Amino acid sequence: MAGTRPIPKPLWKAAALSGMASYLDAGLIVSISVNLAIYRDSYDMGVWMAGAISAIVTGCIAVGSLVGGRLADLFGRRRVYNWDIFCFALGAIVITLAPDDITLLIGVLVAGLAAGADLPTSLAVVSDAAPSWARGRLVAFTQVMWMLGIAVAIFLGFVLSTTGMTGARLITGQLAVAALVTWALRSRLKLSAEQDTKEETAAAPSRSSLKNIWTRAALLPMTATFVFYVTWGLGANTFGQFGTYLLVTVSDASQSLATGINLAFIPIGVLLTFAFVRVADSPWRDRLFHVAAVVQILAFVIASLTAGALVGMLVFFVLYQLSNAFAGEANYKVWSQLTLPADTRGTTQGFTYALSRGVFAVAAFFTPALADYSPSVLLWTITACMTVAAFAGVFIIRVLVPRSTGAAQDRADLRVPST
Repeated sequence: MAGTRPIPKPLWKAAALSGMASYLDAGLIVSISVNLAIYRDSYDMGVWMAGAISAIVTGCIAVGSLVGGRLADLFGRRRVYNWDIFCFALGAIVITLAPDDITLLIGVLVAGLAAGADLPTSLAVVSDAAPSWARGRLVAFTQVMWMLGIAVAIFLGFVLSTTGMTGARLITGQLAVAALVTWALRSRLKLSAEQDTKEETAAAPSRSSLKNIWTRAALLPMTATFVFYVTWGLGANTFGQFGTYLLVTVSDASQSLATGINLAFIPIGVLLTFAFVRVADSPWRDRLFHVAAVVQILAFVIASLTAGALVGMLVFFVLYQLSNAFAGEANYKVWSQLTLPADTRGTTQGFTYALSRGVFAVAAFFTPALADYSPSVLLWTITACMTVAAFAGVFIIRVLVPRSTGAAQDRADLRVPST
């Protein structure tokens, strides 16, 4: 089985360093969320400034994904890969040391744009470096880093919850340190001799043209992966941002119980994401998707039928956590690298990331009001989105993945400016 073939350690190192984009992306969003009440009190923020900072994080990541992916395809993925992580570190330092809300806002702008730029770029870099038989596992490993980013931020927020601004600075400070260490390691990253040869060959090709994006070879997988990611992500993002809020306001759970439920499921999510990595290059990746997608829809149906009652939500969380690792963002990342043309991979995935994050930001603005109006309407809407995502995933598996061959992908990679 292709999925059992050992992967050399240098490629795992490249995947880990690329996965830091996901770690920092998740860490930034969750850290701002955890620290927002502290910032509001310490900087005497108005409600509009607090809302602006929350919205700007998601908005900047969206814009950064769009611009960063394109810059990577034009000027070289390894070059952009090294500098966007450095810019993130600068933004995180500004956030950590900010003496007022305006400075904090500037730091959020810089870090958000850099985090967004690094997402499609880092995925393209690890995909370029990977042989076809290892690409799924290496790309899927970045999702493990995303889960760790959430886990570390929430854990530090819980441990430092009584320390005020000192704790808030430590939470964002660890992101700055992690980014600087990653920048230093990325700058010295050396891949195999074969990959070095590919990079030299790719040093002087014609630049990727925007016209290449509007060909059927790029447009069809870009549209399909976007439809999957945006519909699945509407549900995932809603419960990522408002899971605790919904448990308290809709399910009548206490704040401690709601927080405890979210914390309890983080280790399960990390372990199951590791399990996805193990099967990401095997036929089981897509076989498990069919089962997990059905379980995921069932989870939302139960939450909807019970109108968000606590018992129904507990069943929902169990089923959702058991399924989303095998029918969620990790699938989107792998499918994108397998089906998108290599010469526009950064641009096209940056576009799908950016547009999806923009939709998530708009949806998040209306979510509290919709939950207050009718929890059932909110939950059934998400259930419908998850159903569309399942059908989009089946289309990708049945139509697009069989078209992508390792040999064709590897030949296309030779045309990518990677240096």
